[in-house]
Amino acid sequence: MKFSEMPYSRPDLEAMKANLTACTEAFLAAESAQEQIAQYDRVTDLSVEFNTMGSLANARHTIDTRDEFYDAESTFFDESWPQLSVYFQRLNEAMLDSKFRPELEAHYGSLLFLKLEISRRSFKPELVELMQEENRLTSRYQKLYANMTVEFDGKTMPMPMLGKYKVSADRAVRRAAYEAEGKVFDANRAELDEIYDKLVHNRNAQGRMLGYPNFIQLGYDRLGRNCYGQKELAAFRDQIANDLVPIIAEVKEAQRKRIGVDRLYIYDDKFRFPDGNPAPEGTAEEILAAGRRMYEELSPETKEFVDFLYDNELLDVLSREGKAPGGYCTMFEKYKAPFIFSNFNGTAGDVDVLTHEAGHAFAFYRAMNSDIYPDLREPTIEACECHSMSMEFLTQDYHKYFFGAQTAKYELAHCEDSLDFIPYGCMVDEFQHLMYENEDLTPDERHGVWEKLEKKYRPWLSMDGLPFYGRYAHWQWKPHIYLNPLYYIDYCMAGTVAFQVWTLSLQDRRAAWEKYLAFVDQAGTKTFADLCQSVGLRIPYEDGCIREVGSGIRDWLKAHAPVEA
Repeated sequence: MKFSEMPYSRPDLEAMKANLTACTEAFLAAESAQEQIAQYDRVTDLSVEFNTMGSLANARHTIDTRDEFYDAESTFFDESWPQLSVYFQRLNEAMLDSKFRPELEAHYGSLLFLKLEISRRSFKPELVELMQEENRLTSRYQKLYANMTVEFDGKTMPMPMLGKYKVSADRAVRRAAYEAEGKVFDANRAELDEIYDKLVHNRNAQGRMLGYPNFIQLGYDRLGRNCYGQKELAAFRDQIANDLVPIIAEVKEAQRKRIGVDRLYIYDDKFRFPDGNPAPEGTAEEILAAGRRMYEELSPETKEFVDFLYDNELLDVLSREGKAPGGYCTMFEKYKAPFIFSNFNGTAGDVDVLTHEAGHAFAFYRAMNSDIYPDLREPTIEACECHSMSMEFLTQDYHKYFFGAQTAKYELAHCEDSLDFIPYGCMVDEFQHLMYENEDLTPDERHGVWEKLEKKYRPWLSMDGLPFYGRYAHWQWKPHIYLNPLYYIDYCMAGTVAFQVWTLSLQDRRAAWEKYLAFVDQAGTKTFADLCQSVGLRIPYEDGCIREVGSGIRDWLKAHAPVEA
């Protein structure tokens, strides 16, 4: 079914509550494991319907945040999910405390019960009002960001369209684009500060309601992290700071010399070649056509997937006024359909969307068309990001369809960008931990923390006194900090996995694809650590992993450095 034809109707919230209550009561009264399994499966079916409507409403709302109908529907789900959590929690607790639990575990697997244990400790009914307020605040931020426009190059444009100017070969244009962007954010300074302050206090209040000193452990639980904790992530960040930042400093120095500047400012960070960054050739429609050709040729599995995606209008990638920023992949479970959302802006990032978000979509498609139980079709987030970030590299033989003679430049830029993203992601993660540990910081004090972390993780960059950036407020540019707390480091760990897959692909393309497919097809049936080990990949937070991965990538970059360097 095409996306435009998928019917939407607001679910009957009271009927959903009544059905969940009836299923839970029948579950508790059951005299056999099979009767309990039947009730749990019925709830799963109800969830699929409700989730599909929620995903449709969110997708259509983000496509046009000015659409009053879907704005109201998005608000409905913001208010409904916390209420329904009470009802799902009752059934989850009945599952955990069932006298037939051994039989249930044998049927569903022990990992499902570990997920239920994490869910039990991360919710209680008293949280509902705070959760609803949190949803209202995140929606407010998203709408504020989506409706920011900027005057530049004689045009009024949505913020994502500045992207091509921010990597212009003309340094003055790059600086002017960052300055224009900074002025827009500065104009919304008070509201951005207010929303984040309220979010930090709200989330910490939720954490304390569950007996934690702040939000952090609750945040980990809501992300479903089930095989590592704060200690392991702190050790991972230390490895990045100690073992990877020095390597990247060498890469950035080579970049500085290559583009011929005395020092790197923020507006030089993503500019990698003196004659300009590689950009995809052709119109947005031609880029989309090249993406389809790429996946049709990559493998039989991706051909089946991409034909389904394109034939059913499951991409919305053109930037428009009123469209929410960023990109994501979601799924409409009822129709076994993934959906890709993005904002093309004429840069290499447009191709990155077709590899990164399509990696998510491919994994969703495989899982939804498998026999895996719905609750185990999606692994924890860092494993999901392995799906997407590895796909960015595994499509390398087909990047020529987008970049032609600039393909080698793109390969180098993509590798450098993937590498120097990792300390940035760790900076985002450490910043958030410090914010929840110190909730009463003023806005200026928050920016001061970001400044210190910039010097720790990206000491090669200067802000040149720009608006917004010069006061180190530019963490507010990253929606994840507002919308997806503590999520961002998942990209960093996935990046180290993706580099391992890529390194193998340079030696044996088929072996790398088979390893990737084996990882993807296990979906959420194993923890992240077990998924890595099951296909012979190192766990990112293992001691020495970053040093090994980083040195191998440094060697590749040196071998492929352009003549100008």
